[in-house]
Amino acid sequence: MRTVLTCDLGGTSLRVALFDGTGTMLARADLPGQTTVDDRGASDADAGRWWADFAAGVEAVAQGHPTAFAKVAGIAVSGVTRTQILIGADGTALRPALTWKDTRASQLMPALTAHMPPDHPDLGNLNAYHPIARLFWLAQHEPEVIAATRAVLEPKDWFAFRLTGVAAVDPIGSARLLAGLGSGASGRDMFAAAGLSAAMVPPALPPARIIAPVQPGLPGALAHLAGVPVVSMGHDTWASVLGLGALRAGMAYNLSGTTEVFGVLSDTPAQAQGLMAVDWAVTHQLGGPSLCGGDTVVWALDLLAKGMLTGALSDLLAGPRQPEPVIFLPYLQGERTPWWNPALRGAFVGLNRRHGATDLAYGVLEGIAFLNRTVLQRAETATGQPIRDIRFGGGGASNPDWCRIKADVCNRPVSVTDCAEPGLLGAAIAAFHALGDLPSLTEGQDRFVRIARRHDPDPVHAAAYDRLYALFQASEQALAPISEQMSDFRMP
Repeated sequence: MRTVLTCDLGGTSLRVALFDGTGTMLARADLPGQTTVDDRGASDADAGRWWADFAAGVEAVAQGHPTAFAKVAGIAVSGVTRTQILIGADGTALRPALTWKDTRASQLMPALTAHMPPDHPDLGNLNAYHPIARLFWLAQHEPEVIAATRAVLEPKDWFAFRLTGVAAVDPIGSARLLAGLGSGASGRDMFAAAGLSAAMVPPALPPARIIAPVQPGLPGALAHLAGVPVVSMGHDTWASVLGLGALRAGMAYNLSGTTEVFGVLSDTPAQAQGLMAVDWAVTHQLGGPSLCGGDTVVWALDLLAKGMLTGALSDLLAGPRQPEPVIFLPYLQGERTPWWNPALRGAFVGLNRRHGATDLAYGVLEGIAFLNRTVLQRAETATGQPIRDIRFGGGGASNPDWCRIKADVCNRPVSVTDCAEPGLLGAAIAAFHALGDLPSLTEGQDRFVRIARRHDPDPVHAAAYDRLYALFQASEQALAPISEQMSDFRMP
């Protein structure tokens, strides 16, 4: 039975795996991730290290399961999005990658917006996280890099480029970049308006299509993959939703890793304030990524559970809880969906002297879930199609307490699959489909995805969360102006 090699680059780790034609993971290697952030809103990462880590992961699975590695018939790589790697004429990265957290373009947004044609269809999505804004910032601060750029790639496209020598993007992960090429009635695109060259955008290839074979001459275990087809992929969210079996209309997904991503899938396109609307090839997605999630929980545990070992979150939640709850606004790093505001800041609201670590831990998890609910409600209203199930994946899905809280807050069933790495499984489904072993992505979901457990909302808790959610929204509205002022405040 032939196998496929898959990779998923996340915010905190890189994972490489081998799957067989039944969707069974035969081997896996994990390597720690890397991101550098400073106090000016910068977030850079070394694309060269990502490639070295990928090569090391391939070496590990090749040595761990040589028989399955010898049968690799296809390669599919997915990874973090909203991250730009700028490639020069010699195929090397010109500077560190600008990651999804980078907000250095914030101060230039008034000037950039003033340059934009007012009728451009993507103008409403233009913010500090938009690739055009990032490129505009580079043009002002590192003009020599922009002048030398031949291609702008996402991390997964960087891996495919290093494997094949072919630069290509996909219309899902690079939706905003490609939207910048379009124009309104004025005929002006975002690249021209920002003084950028549209030639730096590579051709777009839909996911689950073959890009090119692996080129010869690569080092180590990669040399044994020469001639193996490399498959185009959507970003890590698309791959994980596919691996959760949620890439179909009427479903919602929630990915909880370093950050959270929440979205709703529908048959027809729809628009909602603050949500990203993207054609996902087999269905339409409405939602997007946040900046809170697992990293926010890690922050809370560091404050509340110092010295506690594995299971600290469950231990905290098992403690006594006061009947009067705490509201937590989870905006520790600003926020993307649905606010797209780097200046937002977090807060605990309603603290009293009796509150302890358990109350604060519940507040953190509920605050993140309330943000999920905001996205869910806006998407459902826009699509007119209530969702029947939230597929929950990522590290957070392993905690039944968090699953229960999300089910109660959103008042929807939350289902968890038996695969702890849906991004890797989704890449395998896409690869087998591209190779012709699966007739469709839907068939791949039906064959490979299995539900491990389902959490139904508790009516009593759901009713209480309805009332608390209204107070959460009021707190957001009241504190947003203070957030703006605090983000610029510095003590002498």
